[in-house]
Amino acid sequence: MSVSTQAAETARKEMSAGFAGELIGPAHPEYDEARKVYNAMIDRRPAIVARCTSPADVASGVRFAARHDLPLAIRSGGHNGAGLGTVDGGIVLELSPMNRVTVDPSSRTVEAQGGAQLGQVDAATGEHGLATPFGIIATTGVGGLTLGGGIGHLTRKHGLTIDNLLSAEMITADGEMIMASEDENPDVFWAIRGGGGNFGVVTSFRFQAHPVSTVLAGPTFWPIERSAEILRWYRDFIGQAPRELNGFFAYLTVPPGPPFPEELHLKKVAGIVWCYTGDPAQADDLFAPVLELDPLMHGVGEAPFAAFQSAFDPIYPKGHQWYWRADFVRDIPDEAIAAHAEHGAKLPTWQSTMHLYPIDGAAAEVAPDATAWRHREARWAQVIVGVDPDPANADMIRQWTVDYYDATHPYSSGGAYVNFMMDEGADRVQATYGENYGRLQRIKAAVDPDNVFRVNQNIPPRCVR
Repeated sequence: MSVSTQAAETARKEMSAGFAGELIGPAHPEYDEARKVYNAMIDRRPAIVARCTSPADVASGVRFAARHDLPLAIRSGGHNGAGLGTVDGGIVLELSPMNRVTVDPSSRTVEAQGGAQLGQVDAATGEHGLATPFGIIATTGVGGLTLGGGIGHLTRKHGLTIDNLLSAEMITADGEMIMASEDENPDVFWAIRGGGGNFGVVTSFRFQAHPVSTVLAGPTFWPIERSAEILRWYRDFIGQAPRELNGFFAYLTVPPGPPFPEELHLKKVAGIVWCYTGDPAQADDLFAPVLELDPLMHGVGEAPFAAFQSAFDPIYPKGHQWYWRADFVRDIPDEAIAAHAEHGAKLPTWQSTMHLYPIDGAAAEVAPDATAWRHREARWAQVIVGVDPDPANADMIRQWTVDYYDATHPYSSGGAYVNFMMDEGADRVQATYGENYGRLQRIKAAVDPDNVFRVNQNIPPRCVR
C-alpha cells in the first residue's frame, strides 16, 4: 500500500464520522478529475481530496492534517499558477461546494462563501446594480484572489479587493472558528488582506459593493509594430485619466472568432482593454485621444459589468499549460519600453500574453502599512504568461516567459502580486511584503506557530522573545 493510500485510509477512519462532505482518495473513480487544477502544467497526487460542505468539514480537515503533519492545500477555484491549490501526498481541502452568495442591497454588501467563484458573486451583485472589485476571469475562486489582494477592472475607482473586505469567517490552524475584522482579531484581519493563505482557511467573506451596472468596455488594438509608441502614450495617459476609466495594456493575439473582425484573427497586436464606469455623456471626449492614435480596432461598447467580467473565460478554459512571471512596476522608462517591444512581439502562442494592470487611484490611497499589501506606491502590476493547450509546448512558453521577465525585471520596483507568482523562493516572497514582512511573521507565529498552512507563498512564523 502506498503512502498516499495509507493516508487516505487513515483520513477515512478519523474524519468520516464528523465529515459531511466527500473524501476522494486514489482508489476513487473521480480521483483523477478531482486532483486537477486550472494549470495543466501542475500534476500532483494528493493523498485525499476532501470536498468540504461546511466550516465544520474544513475544521475537521485542518485538524487531521495538523495531527499527522501532512501538507495541507486549500483550493477555492484552483487557478493558482504555481499549483498551490494541490499537493503531493497531502490533503486538499476543496471548498467549491461552499459557494453560497448573499447580497444585501440596502447596505451594499455581499457575503460569499470561501468556495464561490468570481462569476457567481458578479451575477448576484449585478442583479442589484452593484459590484465588488475582483479579477477578470469569472471562474477564479473568490478565496485565493481576495487573500492575495485582488486586481481588476474596478481597481482605479474602488481599490483592490482587500480594500473592500469588511470581515472574514476563518478556521485557524487549531481547527477553531474566528471572525476577523477591524474590531475582532484585527491583526489577523490586517494579515489576510494580501498575506495569502498563511493564516487560516476563510470560509466566508463579507465585502463592500458599489453601484456598477452597465459599463463601456472592450479592447482597442494597434499593430504590434507600433507597440513602443502606444506604450509610451499609455504610460502618460492612464495616470491622468479619471478613475472611472480603467485600462490595462497588453501584448496579445486577436482571438480567432467573434466579435473580432476576421481580418484581425490571430494577428499579434498591442492593445488596451478598457472599462469605464463613469458618465456615458463624457465617453466621447474621454476616448477621443485613443481614436486619434488610429487603431486597427476600437471595440468599446455598452455591456453589463458582470458579462464583461467573464469576457476572457472562453479564451482561457481550464486545462491549458501555464507559466507565469510578475513584477510590481512604478515607472516605465524608455529602456523598459524597448524591452517590452522586443519580447512582446515574440508571443510564442496565440494565448500567451503580457498585461500591465494599473493599481493607482483608489488603491494607491491606502497606506502601505494599513494592510499586508505593501507596494501601494507601484503604478502597475505586470504579469507575463505563456499559455498553450499542448504539453509539448511547455518548455517553449516557459522559456519565452522567463526571457521576457529577465529583460524587464531590472525596471521593476521590487516584489510582485502573489497571485501572479510561481514558486520562486523565499526572497521573492519577502520582497513582495517589504517592511510588512516582519509583522506578518509575528502574526503567523501567533496563529500558526507550526506552519500548518505552508502550501502557499509561505511566510514562516517568527517568534519574538
